[in-house]
Amino acid sequence: MNQDPFQIKSSLTTDSGTFDYWSLDKLHQAGHEIKKLPFSIRILLENALRNYDAFSITKEHLDTILNWKPEASEADIPFKPARVLMQDFTGVPAVVDIASLRSEAQRKGKDPERINPLIPVDLVIDHSVQVDYFGTNYSYQRNVEVEYERNAERYQFLKWAQKSFDNFSVVPPGMGICHQVNLEYLAQGVIMRDGKVFPDTLVGTDSHTPMVNGIGVVGWGVGGIEAEAALLGQPIFFIMPEVVGLKLTGKLPAGTTATDMVLTITELLRKHGVVGKFVEVFGPGLDHLTVPDRATISNMSPEFGCTVSYFPIDDRTLDYMAKTNRSNSQIKLVEDYCKANLLWRKEEDLIQYSSVVELDLGTVEATVSGPKRPQDKILVRNFKPKFEELLHSMHGRQYIPIDKREEGRMLAEGGGQSSKEAKNSPQDVAFKTEVKNGLKSVTIDLNYEKFTLYDGSIVIAAITSCTNTSNPAVMLGAGLVAKKALERGLDVKPWVKTSLAPGSKVVTDYLSKAGLLEELEALKFHTVGYGCTSCIGNSGPLPNHIAKAVEDNDLVVASVLSGNRNFEARVHPQVKMNYLMSPMLVVVYALAGRVDVDLYNEPIGYDPNQEPVYLKDIWPTTAEIDEISRKVLTPDDYEKNYGEIFEGNDIWKKLNSGEGSIYPWDDSSTYIKEAPFFKGISMDLQSPKNIENARVLLKLGDSITTDHISPAGSFKADTPAGKYLNGRGVQRPDFNSYGSRRGNDEVMVRGTFANVRIKNQLSTQEGGFTNYIPDDEEMTVFDASQKYQADGTPLIVLAGKEYGSGSSRDWAAKGTNLLGIKAVIAESYERIHRSNLVGMGVLPLQFISGEHAESLGLTGFETFSIEGISDGLKPGQRFRVEAVDQDGNKKEFHVKSRLDSEVEIAYYQHGGILNYVLRDFLKD
Repeated sequence: MNQDPFQIKSSLTTDSGTFDYWSLDKLHQAGHEIKKLPFSIRILLENALRNYDAFSITKEHLDTILNWKPEASEADIPFKPARVLMQDFTGVPAVVDIASLRSEAQRKGKDPERINPLIPVDLVIDHSVQVDYFGTNYSYQRNVEVEYERNAERYQFLKWAQKSFDNFSVVPPGMGICHQVNLEYLAQGVIMRDGKVFPDTLVGTDSHTPMVNGIGVVGWGVGGIEAEAALLGQPIFFIMPEVVGLKLTGKLPAGTTATDMVLTITELLRKHGVVGKFVEVFGPGLDHLTVPDRATISNMSPEFGCTVSYFPIDDRTLDYMAKTNRSNSQIKLVEDYCKANLLWRKEEDLIQYSSVVELDLGTVEATVSGPKRPQDKILVRNFKPKFEELLHSMHGRQYIPIDKREEGRMLAEGGGQSSKEAKNSPQDVAFKTEVKNGLKSVTIDLNYEKFTLYDGSIVIAAITSCTNTSNPAVMLGAGLVAKKALERGLDVKPWVKTSLAPGSKVVTDYLSKAGLLEELEALKFHTVGYGCTSCIGNSGPLPNHIAKAVEDNDLVVASVLSGNRNFEARVHPQVKMNYLMSPMLVVVYALAGRVDVDLYNEPIGYDPNQEPVYLKDIWPTTAEIDEISRKVLTPDDYEKNYGEIFEGNDIWKKLNSGEGSIYPWDDSSTYIKEAPFFKGISMDLQSPKNIENARVLLKLGDSITTDHISPAGSFKADTPAGKYLNGRGVQRPDFNSYGSRRGNDEVMVRGTFANVRIKNQLSTQEGGFTNYIPDDEEMTVFDASQKYQADGTPLIVLAGKEYGSGSSRDWAAKGTNLLGIKAVIAESYERIHRSNLVGMGVLPLQFISGEHAESLGLTGFETFSIEGISDGLKPGQRFRVEAVDQDGNKKEFHVKSRLDSEVEIAYYQHGGILNYVLRDFLKD
């Protein structure tokens, strides 16, 4: 078989040696107009050419990519990434699945040690640290200790996997956020392997994997299901994408930040419509953006809705590689290879894009986004009136200017159960509550200190997440804001829970060298951990007195965070308004203590002499930030911290992980449990059947995110997951979070569709409830699914637009499968979740354009039959659906199958992608 059908295999000699590579320049010289292709498409083309085997990657695939047109196509193309990146929330269930495949292989008489990752996998433990302790010099140490207490079993399992699996490395807790570690250390730009040289590419089990696009690496987030298939040697298939060109001109104005820029771009690209598309950035504005600035943009690709936001490799890329301690030989290899293979940023004017969106960076203003979607951009100068409007429209409160508010007169004593986070006995706290014209307030008297919380008070201020903590400019800027605020005698308000969660230890080093870490700590922005914390929902509990005041009085309080996600109930279930902003603004708003402040015209606070202090008094100039950056950013910091990144602390080193090729599953474990999807798998493949007389488990509206579907964050004792743990002797303080228990399907299925903000139209209650239609009884989604499955009744979900937007949560699909849901009918899907549904054997169906549940008069109380499935499956075919209401009236309509390729059909027929892989392994 000819592995090089276009005869373009060539040799490249560099300082590192001589390597084979597949020359795109030779293709161009042969008459194929490669220089018209976007750089990201060129990388997909090289990937397919190099991995061509005439079986899983065919000549038709090569021709599809080679003949890419701006309008793209409906054809599917393959992608075999060079490596896989995982974080622990999504990584643990993936490793559980691989370990479960080994167990089933052994039961079938096969050698389990043959099941290994076939490409390098790096798993970074960064999603488990929670902000239990804050505002003190012991916060970090205590949080780490509690993290290990909660997660020791999971960490032992991951340490076992590191010993047992080939090509599998684990970055222990407390070392950094996976995307920042990837950007600063793991990403190489170009890879040498097996005598070949080729572009560094990856997929990651987190939607923010595209952060690394900022350093010229093509990679995107996939569900754990797809990642598992990729690491087991399967190509990932997806539809040939359109490529939207984002043309940047101009330069950011003084006083604005990369965060302001990315929030502006988020709104811009959401309005343009880039869901499922590639975005490639070009234009003269790139020359003014550092790699951290570029990575800030790329990291929010999921918030745009696109697959990647790609920045081609150029001199700025090489400069960043040098500053982050990549070797000279590696940097030279990147330059030589990219220039030889048409992957160096030049001749941008020749490239044809599907469409072009232009942004003059000079028009960017100070920006925040919220209160519940990243694309809901608000200019800081408009923030106060916008908050007043949202408070009324979303929560029915009438805003009262702060200078006209009066203290309440009704005293209510309380304080509730004390906790280790807020050691306040009931007699230490008194509350005075008032409702005036709809606005609520609570005056708290705590240990002789009195303050009043209002609707709009900020209770969480978190410098967190990979989007911003990887950018030294905004992190040093936050330190300078703190320094200037302290010089003016300001302090953070006492009701604000503050936290600093750097993305790597390098951040701590340069802040410390700059003398700014102590300034942040003086404002109680102490380091609480190296992980996603608040951005992933690990804000930890509010102090006891704050939590009680909010809960008892239904206060509409706010959070401010330098994150990328602010979906409902994500940051904290008690916080209803959540705003994204730069780390610098997080500090400013923590000083103000409320979001209803006009930063341009009103003082942030008053100094000890009662002189007003304004934003302009504490905001650093760009020159100040640049000067301090030049002094403190050195390759030595990266060498020191990444030289020990796999070692871990003493607790990690002492973990007893065990050995052996088969994991010793413990039936009593509530953290790690063998996956149920493969046990007793039949070698005989059953043909898919029509779905008959199905019931609707949930009828949902637009913009249902994977946060709504997948279990995340904390949960209460009276939930199905809480009852399950209680029944196994686990007490409420030891519940931990859903994310920490992703290795146990019994917990996770009970939390699927259980988000406290999900609105199921079949239920009168908000949250994870539904109607068990045969008895017309409201109950939890899990309990209803159990009754339906006991009845042998198949289930479906009805939904609106953008179903499954948000993070790449595999449990959003796994939980759907385990609830007995056979199909989802939605108006549209976001890419990752649709693919994950297929990967778990759930049929994604789409209403015909212009139709939806309401236009068809569907209430969700009908029975549904979906016909045509058993007749043979084709990509994108239409099925007939018959809905019969409770009076026996019938309605017919058609839906489009979103099995988009032949490979996806094969996965669906096997009941999921890993079932497909396992059957293939067992036959071989």
